Amino acid sequence: MFNAGPPKEEEPSRILPKPPKIKAQLDEHIIGQERVKKTLSVAIYNHYKRIFIHKDHGDLELKKGNLLLIGPTGTGKTLFAETLARIAGVPLSISDATTLTQSGYVGEDVENVVLRLLQAADGDIEQCERGIVYIDEIDKVGRKNESPSLTRDVSGEGVQQALLKIVEGSIVNVPPKGGRKHPHEKLIPINTENILFICGGAFEGIEDIIARRLEKKSIGFGGIQQEKGFQNTRVLPEDLLKFGMIPEFLGRFPIISILNPLVASDLVRILKEPKHAIIKQYEKLFEL
Repeated sequence: MFNAGPPKEEEPSRILPKPPKIKAQLDEHIIGQERVKKTLSVAIYNHYKRIFIHKDHGDLELKKGNLLLIGPTGTGKTLFAETLARIAGVPLSISDATTLTQSGYVGEDVENVVLRLLQAADGDIEQCERGIVYIDEIDKVGRKNESPSLTRDVSGEGVQQALLKIVEGSIVNVPPKGGRKHPHEKLIPINTENILFICGGAFEGIEDIIARRLEKKSIGFGGIQQEKGFQNTRVLPEDLLKFGMIPEFLGRFPIISILNPLVASDLVRILKEPKHAIIKQYEKLFEL
């Protein structure tokens, strides 16, 4: 069922457009979030450039730049992942972190995020191994407190621990039919070294962590008052650590992008301007 597939005449990701053209394509589908679009355009370009630099010059190894997207629900985190995969011409899988657990416990094994990608690639292992995995609600698997717990947290910190080697790059053996692995079942080895992992989450409450940090660094009453108008663009790795993300996990996501909440004018533009805006769809429908 699963195989490497026939040789490709031209690999889609090798002919990826330059960052300005990627940004222009993102503009067609996503309203606002200009800073994020610029960051992700460069990140996706560098990711696939890295793959082919390594393929053409094996002595040069560049580290993978996985992405962490932070923003309220409805700001376009999933849409960014879908659009980037479409631009790059690679398969995409979408998973929910709240359904994942460490292997051997009730719930979904973390390896299933890779199995979904293989299924999205129609069983083509080569395509799968340069696809994109998007994991939503990653903030929900933060550990419950800053100190390591003596009890096993299989659906929180345990999920972060289980994802470490997968997102960094390793051989993941997945069952062809999904579900739990069986002793006599032939597994499919997938190399995740060139798979781009994007994690997203709302991180509700992190603004309080940021406020406490900013108030500590402010000098005088006026400074504190001024800093209370902070934006989420002030998020630092130390804030995410206090929120419950473990340092090893954050170390594998070097690119952090903050999505701004949508305002009323953004919502109006979303209805009218994107390539597949809902109003354009209805106009086309009424023309038929």
